[in-house]
Amino acid sequence: MLSQLSVKNLAVVEKLDLSFEPGMSAVTGETGAGKSILLQALGLALGARADSNLVRHGKDKADISAAFALEHNQTVQDFLTEHALEDEGECILRRVITSDGRSKAFINGNSVPLSTVRNVGDLLLDIHGQNEHQLLLRPDQQMRLLDGFAQLDADKQALNEVVIAHKSLNEKVNNLLNNQDIIEQQQALYLHQLEELNEAMLDQDELNTIEANFKTSANAQAITEKTSSVLSQLESEAGANAQLLTLSSQLSEALEMDDRLQAGFELLSSAQVQTQEVVYELTQYLSQLSTDEQSAQEMEDRVSELYALGRKHNCAIEELLEVRDQLTLKLEEIGGGASSIDEMTKQLDALAKKYQGKADKLSKARQVKASELSQRVSEAMQVLGMPGSEFKVGLNEKADGVHLNGHEAVEFLVKTNMGQDFKALKKVASGGELSRISLAISVVSSDSEYTPTLIFDEVDVGISGAVAEVVGRKLQELAKHYQIICITHLAQVAAFGHQHLRVSKSQNEEGAQTTVEQLDHQQRTEEVARILGGATITDKARVAAAEMITSSQA
Repeated sequence: MLSQLSVKNLAVVEKLDLSFEPGMSAVTGETGAGKSILLQALGLALGARADSNLVRHGKDKADISAAFALEHNQTVQDFLTEHALEDEGECILRRVITSDGRSKAFINGNSVPLSTVRNVGDLLLDIHGQNEHQLLLRPDQQMRLLDGFAQLDADKQALNEVVIAHKSLNEKVNNLLNNQDIIEQQQALYLHQLEELNEAMLDQDELNTIEANFKTSANAQAITEKTSSVLSQLESEAGANAQLLTLSSQLSEALEMDDRLQAGFELLSSAQVQTQEVVYELTQYLSQLSTDEQSAQEMEDRVSELYALGRKHNCAIEELLEVRDQLTLKLEEIGGGASSIDEMTKQLDALAKKYQGKADKLSKARQVKASELSQRVSEAMQVLGMPGSEFKVGLNEKADGVHLNGHEAVEFLVKTNMGQDFKALKKVASGGELSRISLAISVVSSDSEYTPTLIFDEVDVGISGAVAEVVGRKLQELAKHYQIICITHLAQVAAFGHQHLRVSKSQNEEGAQTTVEQLDHQQRTEEVARILGGATITDKARVAAAEMITSSQA
């Protein structure tokens, strides 16, 4: 839900900080006070188009932030996590617009493309207004709403998994059919390369050690000379080993006279033992070191062969076995020509049959629920001041084939008067009627998945009296499931709000200034009385306002 809106230097707003509560918030104010600035600010935060004219005169930039609590909105939390934008159960959308027309968008402090903000916005808030973009008019949203109402989301997802698998396999078949010559050439190349690698009798242990072994073999003579020289100096009568033995013996005699030499004696003895170990190791090494020129030449030839293969496949010697495995996989992916195509075609037929079964099941469920949704929304429209109007969920069959979301497209149709033909919802001319239709659909489908915050801009245009009270009660009913923000000019609707915000405009040296304040009980009574009675507020109007508020909250 929307928890906070902060606006700085946007049009007629210098500074505005608003907190929103769960339930229904009523927004009122005199005509021209600037109620639409709230919608404009929210629209910008959610990615609407901006220009420099929106920046308050004399200021460098406008800054808008909208904070949303995500405690019960797993869909948005998953989206933020997927894009590395999560922030412990909160989503803060920020938009900065400079006086030169540039703008930047942020989510939880991270700079993001405007398209990302719009994608998040579609999951957070829906504005039902006379001149605003309305999510409800989009065909994909209409399908989402119907399937949510019918509880078909899991079935639709299962069907779409089959469609995606079918599409992927179909692309492979078409690729094989359309590029058979190229594929055969690739197959021949891969086979030749694989034969070369197999003929090389590759072994990973050899690949890991051959370069080091070759380096040793190539320098065997020099290594032997230097190692033998060291060994000779260690083993000679005057060598290090003999000297250490003598010194150790002498120190042992001194130790018998002063045991404080014990540590020094042990170190010297250890040095002698280590030296003896060196003699043993070097002797062993020289006995195993080969100086066979023929063996060295064979190793050089083998290294040259492996280096050539490495250059051909652009890899290190140690990676040749991995290259061989990759070639094997590529050959398997290319398949066996016609036999592979035949096999994949059989798989396509099986997937198409599976799709058909799931799509038929989905269609039957949609037909039943479309009829139910049509009837219930039509009934709701009657009590919302639209007598004689009807609502219909149209299911338009797609062309034969395998389609995402099934056999049909969903389209919402309405007729606003008896005797008229049904028309697409997006073609309904009256903004007031469209708002009430949206309200009716939202009330009826309130148990299905939808955006958690709904804003209704003057949903009560063209109604009054008892119908206005019904609209207010319906909005309050809807607020049990969603956060509702309703901009209204009717006291009967405003009285149903759990929170009441008043928009007002004043003039100062810097020009017009719009402010928004949250009203306490007494202030709210005065505001409802103002709406009822006009400029002059009478005691009678105050009493009527108080009764209206008390009655609406019962």
